[in-house]
Amino acid sequence: MVIKDCHRISVNRKLSFRYLFIFVLLCLFCSLAKSGHTAKTKRIPGTQRPYTINHRNYSPLPSSIGYEEVGIASWYGKDFHGNLTSNGESYNMHAITAAHKLLPMHTMLLVTNLDNGKEVVVRVNDRGPFVQGRIIDLSYGAAQKIALVHSGTARVKVTALGEIKKNTSNGKRQFKKHANLRSGEYFVQIGAFTQKYNGLKLQAKFLDAGHHAVMKKATINNQLFYRVQIYVGRTLNSARRSEKALIAKGYKGAFVIAR
Repeated sequence: MVIKDCHRISVNRKLSFRYLFIFVLLCLFCSLAKSGHTAKTKRIPGTQRPYTINHRNYSPLPSSIGYEEVGIASWYGKDFHGNLTSNGESYNMHAITAAHKLLPMHTMLLVTNLDNGKEVVVRVNDRGPFVQGRIIDLSYGAAQKIALVHSGTARVKVTALGEIKKNTSNGKRQFKKHANLRSGEYFVQIGAFTQKYNGLKLQAKFLDAGHHAVMKKATINNQLFYRVQIYVGRTLNSARRSEKALIAKGYKGAFVIAR
């Protein structure tokens, strides 16, 4: 009888350890699943990832704070009406929206036609225009507001007013106005290399010339790149001028980024 009881106790202990082991595994699985979910919610939106059009690289700005630029605006209309925009909306040519190559989606912009002084406030919901020398593409409705339809293009001043972001507490979108329109640190990327030595060589060239040059690592499609970037000031206008100067010096793929 004692032997049977001992055997029963031994079996019960084995079962207890087995259940404990299963419980620990379940807790570990739940923890991993939770951490995986957290990482997923922090992913960079597709519209904020670098992209390439016509062999030119574009790196969207992390924020529209400090954005102010003067350049050529154009408009697009019925040929694109009903098509999907870059952020997944259906393009409505009569809505007051715009396409921009770098600004975050849902940025609100004040666009002033410098030829006649007329103004319109637009929301960015698309990427473009990918035409040399143009800084913004307005919807037909927005172009009408500043008498741009007939001329097709016009010289404009574009100023970021703020961004529309989703409030996580109630799920509604709220407009967040910028407190300072001229803050931020701008860089121009002049090269990306798979060999670290080549990146260091280019960085050293600009450091020797007195520039603040940095090299940043980035992994794209499991390939490690060494990106060389030059600090060009705290305003987008100065960054644009530096970008043009570097392109003119032979760095054809140079483009502005901000931090």
